[in-house]
Amino acid sequence: MGEIHIQTDQLQLVPALIGGFIFFLGLCSLIAKERLYLSETLLAMVYGIIIGPRALNWINPAGWSSNEMVLSQEFSRYALAVEVMIAGVTLPKKYVLKEWSSLVMLLLPIMSIMWLVSAAIIKFAFQMSFLHALAIGACVAPTDPVLANAILKGMFAETHVPVRLRNILTAESGANDGLGYPFLFFALYLMRLPGGQAIGTWFGVALLYQIALSAVIGIIAGFIARKALRYAETAGWVDKESFLSSSITLSLLLVGICTIIGTDDIFCCFVAGNSFTWDDWFRVETEDTGLQEALNGLLSISFFIYFGTIIPWSSYTSDNMLDPWRVVVIVTLIMVLRRLPTIMILYKIIPAIRTWQEALFAGWFGPIGVSAIFYSIETIKQLDDNEHSNGGRVADLVYPTVCAIVFGSVLVHGVSIPLVLMGKRVKTTLSVSAGSIWNPPAGLSFRNLSTWKRRNKDTKRTQSDANIYMGAMSPVESGLPIYASNSPGIITPAFHQHTAGPSDSNINESAQPPSTDIAFQDNIDKGSNSYIATHNGILAAPSRVVIADTHDKKPAS
Repeated sequence: MGEIHIQTDQLQLVPALIGGFIFFLGLCSLIAKERLYLSETLLAMVYGIIIGPRALNWINPAGWSSNEMVLSQEFSRYALAVEVMIAGVTLPKKYVLKEWSSLVMLLLPIMSIMWLVSAAIIKFAFQMSFLHALAIGACVAPTDPVLANAILKGMFAETHVPVRLRNILTAESGANDGLGYPFLFFALYLMRLPGGQAIGTWFGVALLYQIALSAVIGIIAGFIARKALRYAETAGWVDKESFLSSSITLSLLLVGICTIIGTDDIFCCFVAGNSFTWDDWFRVETEDTGLQEALNGLLSISFFIYFGTIIPWSSYTSDNMLDPWRVVVIVTLIMVLRRLPTIMILYKIIPAIRTWQEALFAGWFGPIGVSAIFYSIETIKQLDDNEHSNGGRVADLVYPTVCAIVFGSVLVHGVSIPLVLMGKRVKTTLSVSAGSIWNPPAGLSFRNLSTWKRRNKDTKRTQSDANIYMGAMSPVESGLPIYASNSPGIITPAFHQHTAGPSDSNINESAQPPSTDIAFQDNIDKGSNSYIATHNGILAAPSRVVIADTHDKKPAS
């Protein structure tokens, strides 16, 4: 009689634990992302820490390969390649050409300042030479497209962040990941070669061969892929699944080609993504499918689960000056000083950033993630492959330092939005307690920030009809900010279901309101999508107002 054996080795545990987490997170993803505003990458990292060697020790990537660093770098390489390709594809028509001045500011002076500020913090914290600190600083200078995607997508971003600002931050995070190479190799060549020879090699190899050649390859590859796909689609040769996944497969192709010839594969993928959708055809055809976003989400969640299992906790000791307090100080200073002050000072010469509030958002949400892991491992690889490099302690410090900074960035940026909204909710609650909202002057109506669904196509947009529901929960309890207005421009949509909650004693439950007026003010520049919901001009009782998208024009059940 055969025996039943329970398999508990890594080969069986990894798909079960990762797949199970993604499945159950998907079941409550709407609550996590659009009610609690929690980042999926933060939840994935915490889960990875729990199941990793530091806690339960169910997954230990150290046993998967003879060289864990190689595995981590290749995983991060493909995660970045797919992410920057999607970033390029999702940008509007000829976006890089239209917003070249903003991109130049973000990618040259501002990224250079981010590099120098990070290096200065690391220099003084570890008491090392500035040249060595420049190598570590180059790893954390780029903003990360994987984490940026988690911040710039979803209900909060769609409600509070203008499309213009989301697009420029997406473009920046996609481009500067590949542009991290020149910053890193500037320091590495100066460690390895005399000054003049180092600058010449850097210009010829890092700028011309790695960056310029990668850009040329990306432009040509994206153009050919776009023309070929359009011809195949017109001729009826390509099925829907292959059509939708074409950008992902193109990124894998380019990673392979660029890795073989030694150019910058990450930058090449971003450029190819822009070239691929230069005429906006592919973006428009795929914008409502969600397939690319779903695949990208699976990849990013998987990576941050993996990252949670490889954080080198044992490295944070007094050896090499990696004391926990010192690491916390480094992470804190880089979070605060690396980007925010520069953006706040220079935003007036960045056309895509128009107000100080937008500058504050853009300056704070410049996350550090997958690209930093990739470049830290590349630094170790370059120092190990060149015995004459005067790397000092860089090889010992770069990886644990970068991992700590990535951990801090995922944590801080993952909880920033919930904390901001919690503060707004407390402020609103205090205002209601003071009696300043529920006793409005005659003629005033309440304005509530909505989750209004808006579809954008170039400069045109359509606004759907809406259904309005009056429930027992007040706007304060819903957690949304409340404002007052006495200058509505009124439109009347198709109606309208009215149901009263148990606390709404002063609402006539038997009578349908003759009309429900909705006025909305849509300011794309400020990113405020607002509506005013009134009944005969006044919202008579504390009620929750929810706007539901009803493109199908069917009555709500």
